[in-house]
Amino acid sequence: MQAIQIAARMVAGAGDEVLVPTPAWPNFAAAVEVGGAKTVAVRMDLKDRAWTLDLDRLAAAVTPRTRAIFVNSPSNPTGWIASREEQAALLALARKHDLWIVADEIYGRFVYGEEKRAPSFHDIMDEHDRILFVQTFSKNWAMTGWRIGWIEAHPALGDVIENLIQYSTSGVAVFMQRAGVAALERGDGFVEHQVARAKTNRDILENGLGSSNRISFARTNGAFYFFFGVEGFDDSMALAKELIDKAGVGLAPGKAFGPGAEKYLRLCFARRTDHIEETVRRISAFLG
Repeated sequence: MQAIQIAARMVAGAGDEVLVPTPAWPNFAAAVEVGGAKTVAVRMDLKDRAWTLDLDRLAAAVTPRTRAIFVNSPSNPTGWIASREEQAALLALARKHDLWIVADEIYGRFVYGEEKRAPSFHDIMDEHDRILFVQTFSKNWAMTGWRIGWIEAHPALGDVIENLIQYSTSGVAVFMQRAGVAALERGDGFVEHQVARAKTNRDILENGLGSSNRISFARTNGAFYFFFGVEGFDDSMALAKELIDKAGVGLAPGKAFGPGAEKYLRLCFARRTDHIEETVRRISAFLG
């Protein structure tokens, strides 16, 4: 979160605009708006069980006030992964309009195909591209409560970033930094275990709930969220409350994730497998 706050402060201020493809994790929009800028949601589409980003729609949203594009890939909550071609198109758009890209690639290791990592802007950028990468130990290494992450930027921005940290937290505790180093140097086996378990849980959810003709969803290619809608429910908040009352299952209502998400629910499957199996049983019973 601090990396996102710093990135938001660096790219946009009062009166500026930042483009955010939605559905999207709401904290980035909040970080932008705390600084006086405005987030402009660019709605993604769900077709044939896949979320897609309309690049023409995104380009049409650029105005003289636009300063940056926020790209979360793999995505929370949809599991969408920007392809290499989509990333190249986004980079070309940013270059054309002299925009920043804030790249949130924190779920980059949570992918379920043959590749071990999701495509990254690191693979196609040059040293002069205006890209800020925000990262965290919370996901890959399950260090959520440690509150430690990092930001990657051009070395010329080092003093600016250092000052923004100095005037807020002054940095993180030394023992947390050592834990982060250990995770980076010796944590690959743990990450592989985490991803394998998440893939098993994803398959249980998609096979268990996907058989219902009342469930609409996109296949989760990255991250660890099952984002789905239920026929007959357009109000995700009302549906979430009903699931708590009648099924004993707590899910995040989609309306928190911006335009295009209003009728969906987010289910985090970075949990014990028996919990996921029980969740499928309870939701299936609720659906009848």
